[in-house]
Amino acid sequence: MDRTRTRLSSKARVTVDRPILYDALPSQRAFHDCQARFKGFSGPIGSGKSQALCHEAIRLSYLNPGRQGMLAAPTFPMLRDATQRSLFDLLEENRIPTSFNKADNCLSMLDTNSKITFRSLEDFERLRGTNLAWFGVDELTYCREEAWLRLEGRLRDPKAKQLSGFGVWTPKGFDWVYKRFLANPVSGYKAILAQPRENRHLLETIPDFYDRLKESYDERFYQQEVLGSYLNISAGQAYYSFDRNDNVRPCPYEPNRALYWAMDFNVDPMSSVVVQIHGDTIHVIDEIALSRATTWEACEEFLRRFPACNGLTVFGDASGNSMKTTGPRDADAISSFFRTRNIQGCQVELPPQNPAVRERLVLMNSTLKDAAGKRRLYVDPRCKELIKDLEQVTLLPGTMIIDKGQDSKRTHVSDALGYLLWQVVSNEHRQPAGYKTRRLPGF
Repeated sequence: MDRTRTRLSSKARVTVDRPILYDALPSQRAFHDCQARFKGFSGPIGSGKSQALCHEAIRLSYLNPGRQGMLAAPTFPMLRDATQRSLFDLLEENRIPTSFNKADNCLSMLDTNSKITFRSLEDFERLRGTNLAWFGVDELTYCREEAWLRLEGRLRDPKAKQLSGFGVWTPKGFDWVYKRFLANPVSGYKAILAQPRENRHLLETIPDFYDRLKESYDERFYQQEVLGSYLNISAGQAYYSFDRNDNVRPCPYEPNRALYWAMDFNVDPMSSVVVQIHGDTIHVIDEIALSRATTWEACEEFLRRFPACNGLTVFGDASGNSMKTTGPRDADAISSFFRTRNIQGCQVELPPQNPAVRERLVLMNSTLKDAAGKRRLYVDPRCKELIKDLEQVTLLPGTMIIDKGQDSKRTHVSDALGYLLWQVVSNEHRQPAGYKTRRLPGF
């Protein structure tokens, strides 16, 4: 148990002795003890970053009575659902008296008359203004460096007893956070690196927490997210888990199994893949790539190859839900086509929005080969365009953005497969709120 002491004001001469329940881990203790003006806590998932962030915010609000601090996050949903929720739970657990002004998104600490404002860093230009005694940023690697620098400029309260800027993050390659805190630390900067499996509290509750994640992440992403390693996973080959020798093998069509057709609604080429499911393994049995074709023409080609379907579900990207200036929505065109051909049991599953490219790539790579070495995705040799995609699609340097300018024929068919995987394989914690998921047998 930690104990925090503070003096409310020079006039009141009142000392508050507030017990705080906190069995800090070694890396958390080192973070709180660090006296650097700007400090960071870097660690894998489950390393206690949120607890460290919130305890540091409470500590500084008591050390700076009557002054204002700020807690920030990359986006407002993350601020509301993760950062604020963690802090409010901690305050309630320790019965620390507070008052929250929802309109101003500001919390008053009643013991000290200190204030904690909550802000999203999406529009960092709005951060100009009020002087701060301290600030803390959640998931710093998902924020722009300019946002951090704006906050640095606001750390200037002349009445603060301890000025401090701090952030917590999971490694995300050799980005600006790595450069500023670790590679070539700026004067006054220091980072504490948490170790994997250090969190004894988590392991006592879920002993196999880290081992289970091997089935959800590919090897390189597992090293970054679970082991806390700094890797350049956003360089070179997008589908780096793909191996022609291991992921390509004959995947014959089995008429008694249901078909799953994944489409990328692009005019040239109109690209799609045909899939069948074997337990928890996905077999890509065919691909359809048509030059300057309509959705209707793609349906005709599909039916030519597979005239008898024992169940059919069509997946695609969110653009298929949009009205077209030259005709009906893709979703309506597909439904109408198979209805007029008397194909029973055809379902069209299109998401309200596409997943983030980063999340889709992680899922594709973990299905091609996860951190435990298991492969769950196999491609028939006839799928030549998909194989080319898996070997040749690259990322723009230093980003998780697919390079679509290198070859106009690339990315489309692998995008189609990625949309299917996202809807039927991805774990629920990866799905945004309201996202419709259709889980296939075996997943």
